Amino acid sequence: MSIRPVLSMEDVCRAYGAAETAVRALEGVTLQVYAGELVAVMGPSGSGKSTLLHLAGGLDKPTSGRVLVEGADLGSLKPGQLAALRRRAVGFVFQDFNLIPSLTAAENVALPLELDGERVRDARRSAFESLESVGVPELADRYPDIMSGGQQQRVAIARALVAKRRLVLADEPTGALDSQTGEAVLRVLRARCDDGVAGLMVTHEARHAAWADRVIFLRDGVVVDSTGAPPNADSLLDPVVAT
Repeated sequence: MSIRPVLSMEDVCRAYGAAETAVRALEGVTLQVYAGELVAVMGPSGSGKSTLLHLAGGLDKPTSGRVLVEGADLGSLKPGQLAALRRRAVGFVFQDFNLIPSLTAAENVALPLELDGERVRDARRSAFESLESVGVPELADRYPDIMSGGQQQRVAIARALVAKRRLVLADEPTGALDSQTGEAVLRVLRARCDDGVAGLMVTHEARHAAWADRVIFLRDGVVVDSTGAPPNADSLLDPVVAT
């Protein structure tokens, strides 16, 4: 039985510049991420980790190759279609949180839904449920400047996961946090992947990568090694159906 990945990157290359001066940030990367798994990406500075994440989320376009999310080829979408897919299917967790200071936690989390045309009341209800799912419902009416770093990151994760997004992309999500808070944030991300989200996380910490099902190693834009294996079809079936 064939199981379609949530994210598929097929022979993806990304070069900046032209001819002899071109810098190849990624070279021939092929990667699939399935629902229910967390994949970590590791490598030295300048290896292409953030470029890979930006391409996976449609924030950048490959020079060649294809990036598909839920079967949709991002390179073939019009700008409006691409923006809609990112709002509905893809959640981003950034190292510096990227919360809007003038909005409360609930307003920050609800914003993507409201931009997508959802009624304010319904969007706020979904935002509260998402905040509750990451353990910080009490922050709903607080502004970012009176939250700790760990609280802000949990709000950022709630925003990334609101409305049951299928793909979460996390760029060094614990980089600005102390070790205890970082572990708590990773525990939340791991739990959401266990609930069926597909996760792709850039990290430079081996102890953080240990939370992942697979680890991909990049060097000079090339995948040089990996640990773990993608789930097989049988493991992705609902156990009730499989029996």
